[in-house]
Amino acid sequence: MTDISFPSQEYGDDTSVIHQGDKTILLVGTAHISQDSADLVEEIIGAERPDVVCIELDEKRFSALSNPKRWENLDLKQIIKNKQLSTLLVNLVLASYQKKLGGKLGIQPGTELLTAARAAKKLDIPIELCDRDVRITLRRAWKSTSFFKKGYLAATLLASLFDDTELDEEKLAELRKKDVLSEMMNEIGEALPAAKHVLIDERDIFMAENIKSAPGKHVVAVVGAGHMAGIQKVISTDNSGRMEEIKTIPPVSKTWKIVGWSIPAAILLSLVAIGFRQGAEEAGSNALYWFLANGIPSALGAVVALGHPATILSAFAAAPITSLTPVIGAGYVCAFVQVMTKPPVVKEFETVSADIATFHGWWQNKLLRIFLVFLMTGLGSFIGTWVGGYRIFTNLFA
Repeated sequence: MTDISFPSQEYGDDTSVIHQGDKTILLVGTAHISQDSADLVEEIIGAERPDVVCIELDEKRFSALSNPKRWENLDLKQIIKNKQLSTLLVNLVLASYQKKLGGKLGIQPGTELLTAARAAKKLDIPIELCDRDVRITLRRAWKSTSFFKKGYLAATLLASLFDDTELDEEKLAELRKKDVLSEMMNEIGEALPAAKHVLIDERDIFMAENIKSAPGKHVVAVVGAGHMAGIQKVISTDNSGRMEEIKTIPPVSKTWKIVGWSIPAAILLSLVAIGFRQGAEEAGSNALYWFLANGIPSALGAVVALGHPATILSAFAAAPITSLTPVIGAGYVCAFVQVMTKPPVVKEFETVSADIATFHGWWQNKLLRIFLVFLMTGLGSFIGTWVGGYRIFTNLFA
């Protein structure tokens, strides 16, 4: 039965009313860097007093918005141990992109979402965080992207940092009406449909199901404008059976596991074969070449990243060993050493969103320097693996 008492009035094109059984949902589309959106959200929650307010956030993003000093509790060593440095870096890139636009528009990104939470709390209205864990979203997007297109995805994200295009008043007015992050994701999705499916379509389904299952008959759901059409499209379909699938990170396929172990196995077997065919001295010479071919480029990567001397030595020693196992890469080992020897201070966590958007900031900020160490030593080890492997296989069949 349609509830004609909720909402009590119309709020314009940025809203949509959806009826699901005995539940009425007022869907509010916002721009994440718009004061107008923040004002609209506060007005709607205050006027309608819904049973629950659903917000396009997950626990991690909500904590990041509501706790400005969250950096003090960030355990970098644990992040490295869990192999989540890449995810953290992408989070910082996206946050910096939004913050840069927010600075031009005079409002911090996500203000309207935090405003929704505060307005609900003020009126003792429960809130539901309806978005998927951002770490799962990013890792599913990465896994869904082919090897050759991963570079495009990474380049697009990094390019967004250094885009200094001046915005005129017309463009600023347009941005105030958009969910800018979703716009960026849509641009990526045009070139990478599989990534777009994860970044946008799966989240539309995830949020729609959570909004439908929220307690109460009157629901206000605050989501980015870029998700409005998608949620409206899927909310009438029962996708509850897909929830477990889309909130799970797919395991590494057996094929990739085989490939991951086959390369180091081939290197070691080739060295053994060279020893049998050409003698122990030749095998030792090739093994030394392998060590230097991996160690030197990785150490040079640490030097370029201005790593601590202990990090440089670790890169030289670790790369030849880590290259023979897919379990851990030289980048993670070196990043861990860099954290232990040159840990970033709180101030650098607070300025990272600005520093990440400048070339010199990557070297000045100790947190970003950890990422540089991770990337450059990993790249050096990758190059060394192919150079050393080519030399060994060439000698094997010489």
